[in-house]
Amino acid sequence: MKPSQRIIELGLTLPPAAAPIGSYVSANRSGRLIYTSGQLPSREGKVLFTGKVPSDVTVQQAAEASGIAMLNAVAAAANLAGGVDLIERVVRVCVFVNSSPGFFEQPTVANGASDLLVKIFGDAGRHARSAVGVSELPRNAVVEVELIVEVAAD
Repeated sequence: MKPSQRIIELGLTLPPAAAPIGSYVSANRSGRLIYTSGQLPSREGKVLFTGKVPSDVTVQQAAEASGIAMLNAVAAAANLAGGVDLIERVVRVCVFVNSSPGFFEQPTVANGASDLLVKIFGDAGRHARSAVGVSELPRNAVVEVELIVEVAAD
């Protein structure tokens, strides 16, 4: 099944690629690789989950937020690739988690992003990953994700 069909089956819609909030682009291509800029858990320009995990947001809410941010990253990559079905595989993911002092469950939060990629791309969605706790994120977002994908040859 194609990724676009899986997205529909999941009841999701790829949003438009988010407009950058600074002097950069949402995604950049080098050869067959597309690198996304950090994506937040936002819809229509509004950040949906803010604060620190777990003092302001539960681990489960943060995992949901990482899935939303990842959907935005997939949208940015698909926009540059010419469509989500031209993404052949996910190479690497990095999830930054706005963490309270002493919090160390960043991998659990990152699973929201990773699980979504496997649901969309199947085995081609399995990837290398880092999950990093940070003290602050743009717009006080609970997570920020980065994505590297490989696209079909031109």
